[in-house]
Amino acid sequence: MATERARRQRRGKLGTLIGVGVLLGGMTVLTSYSTTIYNLFCQVTGYGGTTQVADAAEVPVLDREMKVRFNADTARGMPWGFFPEQREMVVKVGERHLAFYKAVNNSNRPVLGQAAYNVTPQKMGLYFDKIDCFCFTEQLLMPGQSMDMPVSFYIDPKMAEDENVDEVRTVTLSYTFFDLGEEGLQSYLERTGRKLEDFATAAPGTSLADGARTGSLPRPAGG
Repeated sequence: MATERARRQRRGKLGTLIGVGVLLGGMTVLTSYSTTIYNLFCQVTGYGGTTQVADAAEVPVLDREMKVRFNADTARGMPWGFFPEQREMVVKVGERHLAFYKAVNNSNRPVLGQAAYNVTPQKMGLYFDKIDCFCFTEQLLMPGQSMDMPVSFYIDPKMAEDENVDEVRTVTLSYTFFDLGEEGLQSYLERTGRKLEDFATAAPGTSLADGARTGSLPRPAGG
């Protein structure tokens, strides 16, 4: 009897240890992917003012007009100057528009940056669609180099079906640039197979990051 009781106790302890191991493993995986899952959730739902990524398909243009304001910030430690080249514009819902931001690297070192973005009021995140944007990839600026950064967007006419945004007449598009640091820069160079020398000879005012989608957007004449 004592032997059988000891066996049951050992099996119980083993089951407990396995359960704890599975729980800890699950918590580790969840922690590792929580940021990715949260970002995906925001992109799908527009939660937190996260804007949507749209294709180039045509959408209906409504008579309703909206004012779009543009805001720019840099995170602590980011040695760039960053600002919108237009403070605001009035657009028709569904109509495509092109806006520009400008960045300049004020430091004496190459800096790889990544822009985070959102719109306010946050409930408009579901209806602010970007077709193309400098924020879709990292941007690399050499010391003293500047870059014009375009964003192509429209406001989804589906907002007309949402009573929750009926009163909205003004939307603010905000970007914050973060310095990805030396580790991020080296990882980027290894991933793309590029060297800093490749960027040092790039023409001023051009998009430097490999695969950057800004090059597909024309700069308006006289802009």
